[in-house]
Amino acid sequence: MYNIMEEEEYEFEAADLPDDPCFCPQAEFNNKPDSLFFNDGVRRIDFVLVYEDEDKKEFEKRHTFLRRKVGSLCMGMELEATRSVIDEKLMFVKIHMPWDVLCTYAEVLHIKLPIEPNDLSSRPSPWRFFSCITKHFYPSEDLITKETEFFTAPFEKNRLEYFYVKDRDQFFTQSMRSRMAYYILSRAPYEIRGKIKKFGITKLLDGGVYKAAYPLHDSRFNVRSKEEGCPSERLLLYEEWAHPKSFYKMQPLDLIRKYYGEKIGIYFAWLGFYTAMLAFAAIVGLGCFIYGFKTQDTSTWSKEVCHPEIGGAIVMCPQCDKDCTYWRLNSTCETSKKLCIFDNFGTLVFAVFMSIWVTLFLEFWKRYQAELEYEWDTVEFLEQEEQPRPEYEAKCIHERINPITRVKEKVPFTACGRCIRVSLGMGTVLFWLLLILASVVAIIVYRLAVFFSFSKKLRAQDLKELEPFKEYVTPQMATSVTASIISFVVIMILNILYERVAIWITDFELPRTKTEYENSLTLKMFLFQFVNYYSSCFYIAFAKGKVVGYPGQPVYLLGKYRNEECDPGGCLIELTTQLTVIMGGKAIWNNIQEVLMPWVKNLIFRYCTRVGSEKVIPRWEQDYQLQPIGKLGLFYEYLEMVIQFGFVTLFVASFPLAPVLALVNNLFEIRVDAWKITTQFRRIVPEKAQDIGAWQPILQGVAILAVATNAMIIAFTSDMIPRLVYYWSFSVYPYGDYSENTMEGYINSTLSIFNIEDFSNTSKPEKTPYWFNNITTCRYRDFRYPPGHPKEYEYSIYYWHVIAAKLAFIIVVEHIVYLTKFILSYIIPDVPDAVKEQIKREKYLTQVILHETNLKLVTKHLKPGSRAQLEHLGLCENEISRF
Repeated sequence: MYNIMEEEEYEFEAADLPDDPCFCPQAEFNNKPDSLFFNDGVRRIDFVLVYEDEDKKEFEKRHTFLRRKVGSLCMGMELEATRSVIDEKLMFVKIHMPWDVLCTYAEVLHIKLPIEPNDLSSRPSPWRFFSCITKHFYPSEDLITKETEFFTAPFEKNRLEYFYVKDRDQFFTQSMRSRMAYYILSRAPYEIRGKIKKFGITKLLDGGVYKAAYPLHDSRFNVRSKEEGCPSERLLLYEEWAHPKSFYKMQPLDLIRKYYGEKIGIYFAWLGFYTAMLAFAAIVGLGCFIYGFKTQDTSTWSKEVCHPEIGGAIVMCPQCDKDCTYWRLNSTCETSKKLCIFDNFGTLVFAVFMSIWVTLFLEFWKRYQAELEYEWDTVEFLEQEEQPRPEYEAKCIHERINPITRVKEKVPFTACGRCIRVSLGMGTVLFWLLLILASVVAIIVYRLAVFFSFSKKLRAQDLKELEPFKEYVTPQMATSVTASIISFVVIMILNILYERVAIWITDFELPRTKTEYENSLTLKMFLFQFVNYYSSCFYIAFAKGKVVGYPGQPVYLLGKYRNEECDPGGCLIELTTQLTVIMGGKAIWNNIQEVLMPWVKNLIFRYCTRVGSEKVIPRWEQDYQLQPIGKLGLFYEYLEMVIQFGFVTLFVASFPLAPVLALVNNLFEIRVDAWKITTQFRRIVPEKAQDIGAWQPILQGVAILAVATNAMIIAFTSDMIPRLVYYWSFSVYPYGDYSENTMEGYINSTLSIFNIEDFSNTSKPEKTPYWFNNITTCRYRDFRYPPGHPKEYEYSIYYWHVIAAKLAFIIVVEHIVYLTKFILSYIIPDVPDAVKEQIKREKYLTQVILHETNLKLVTKHLKPGSRAQLEHLGLCENEISRF
């Protein structure tokens, strides 16, 4: 480990080591593979460091260099080193946190610990009458017992007697001990040169001085530990949570939080809650899909498209210049039937339902989150002073006056320097967003270019090789599918590139705390992903086919490519195809990455370091063979789910099955994530978290935007509004010929007429089909006056009725839904009353303890018998009599 640095050797005196607080004795492995203790069997291993000794120097001299390089890294912790059983070059440094160190840093980190059992009775569950049934959907109570609830308070060493300490070894949980050990290691200085300070285990890991740093799992994931008193919580988590056989069970959130910390616990709590709420949306969405499927053959306008005397008699104009030819409307018969599944009145009801659903989801999540905040002692977490990141502290070279404390403090850069960093970061993000938009334009150009080719080939009647699918393969569908696949590939490539750029920008900005760092990175990544994933969907929904002109005067993109038109039934089916490809492809790709990649890496590592079966491998070395968790931890898990949340809410009007796909994916996602972190990864360093952080306002923003996007999809992308206008206004007098409202004649009334003699030389088709004889006009999708009319090819009165109806629909629906969302948000309190009572009770007990302690401190410094002085302090008779 030291050949990467040129350091002069220092004299080593063995006699001085026992007095060294950082003395690290070397011990041989005691052949206890499940042991979580030093060789003395008393001191618990709270953390493990791994380094590689390539030179195989004498251990004592090597440790002298370690002391020089790491300095006060141990900071009161006790160390013990053991050589690897598999690779003699590897050394494992085991770290133990003594009681005094634990007490000191528990106070520094404001860790809340039990002071008194909770005497408030919990409210009975409304499902208690069905307990004989519901118990099968919960983890086994025989394996995972419910722990006693306590009131808690921030730990203070000088008030230890007020805390509920039954056993010092069990008072601090293993996740607390690991968190405190990592806190010390991440801030311990190891080198100071002038104004440059180097400290923290992260720097040493990045520089290769150490190969790994991690807390220990308490057992193997599939075998119970033989260590006496070991609870084998990892085994319990695997059997009752991560194992596929437990997919139907509720998650053991308290055990997850106890073993992995609050940050992991709150993620799985949110994911489980989101998945449970998706079940309601999936049921309604599936009902809408079944309704559309059952009624597709009864749709009047679809029948007209397929009817040989109506759709078969309507000749459609070419959709591109020269290479495209005329075609009959009934060639899109099957597409129009499939469109009926998604473009119906059930979709309108479902879109409104989803707008209400997303409000209920966010409001009920706030309530559930408030319960978890209290149960997991994170209510006042953000109110405490969060410690700066080691990377921030290492670069603090400038001084400023703190605006709150009015004392001098160190900062890494001046106000001008910060402005420059933020500006460069924003400029880089803007550049990448423009790059995404450029890729979207490229996809659009591809669509326009290949559509000409597909139109030329797929309109032919002799496609024998496509005979089974000829009715389904239209130029629009072929273009949409291929463009969706290419778009998905481009999205994944840009994701990989931008991920590194976003991390680099955030590191360059140098946020002060970890929360600020994660929030800054979250905003950048989501903004990028939002544009990357959704831009193609927004194009199809709101841009494609909207500005195309008419056959005699088409509109061109970049002066060369004729704008793409929608299918006669609209662009909704193409939007559905796009969503299906991206959602399905993304789910498959993510699961491959999350399941196969860690498993294959671990398999290769075990193969490369395989040893004879007779060798016993210690617990710390078994964990070293697992994959390390990424620096960003759960960031990508949240990002994946929030992007999915966007697909489920923003475009659900075009794809009612989106919640169903999301539900199925999430049922797998929960167990895959559980299996991954329980079996394939080293134990994660526990972290405190009060909520889901910056993802909460992002979800709220998506929910607000979803109302507008779904209203606009129904208004501008689907044909629902034109059909309603025709049914209520243009099918009867004075515009129609029918005596009562009907959908008959809808197709004929919504297709405008064009005289083929009015084609320009650049757009006139070069070839005509064999059946094109004595035909002087063709039809196209628009609302324009026919040739010969005084206002020929100008927008008709039907067009203006439809536009007015669309705008009115958007305004009315948005106002109704937003009003409903506001009322629901107002009447549903964020914190349940029971939780408020418990919080007040806990604060009262804490104040009582603080008051009594202050009284003792006062009387301790007064002379005996100084009753007058006590009375002068305003203490009552009962308070004085206590002392």
